[in-house]
Amino acid sequence: MNARVEALLREARAVGWVMEPAAREILASYAVPVGRHLVATRWEEAIAGAASLGWPLVAKVVSPEIVHKADVGGVIVGITGEAALRAAWDHLSALPAFAGVLLDEQHTMGVELIVGVKIDPAFGPVVMVGLGGTAVELYRDVSIRMAPLSLESAREALAALKAFPLLTGYRGGQAVDLDALVELLLAVSEAAMALEDAVESLDLNPVFASASGAVVADARLILR
Repeated sequence: MNARVEALLREARAVGWVMEPAAREILASYAVPVGRHLVATRWEEAIAGAASLGWPLVAKVVSPEIVHKADVGGVIVGITGEAALRAAWDHLSALPAFAGVLLDEQHTMGVELIVGVKIDPAFGPVVMVGLGGTAVELYRDVSIRMAPLSLESAREALAALKAFPLLTGYRGGQAVDLDALVELLLAVSEAAMALEDAVESLDLNPVFASASGAVVADARLILR
């Protein structure tokens, strides 16, 4: 664990969890692909950031008091212009303990997955992958492996999913880059091993997998 990661974890201990901007930075330090994004604390930063990221965008509230952003209207998708961004900014900046807005490029292609880690008291880090979005609650199609993952066990975890055909081009659909998805799982496994003593769980949902790669679109780390 490098000094920057240790500093981010220390800063987060006051609230018991790592807010998404810091969570993304921590994951990126272990080569987990987290996608292009930025954090704006002022409207001028938001509009300038939108110009650099491009449309469409997702806007999310950054607040130490809001763990589950979607439950309080803290995630706004499909932002395609300055007027929509202004409306999103006005809404998000009125939420409790507002600390900024995370602007994220919106992923419109690919398969939504969930990747998670739990620290088992007996076995250590356990990595889970499954169909993501709302489907994770409907179908509970998940596969679980103990960390550290090997190349073989990461591939086996994906192949064990009922939804695996969606990843390989079901009924004429476009196959995802399985190698990129496997690399993402291996990077998450490495992060889990490194953070085992500090983190209780990692929740990456959604993770978008497509023909062009795999990327984390939302991340939450809960501390021990």
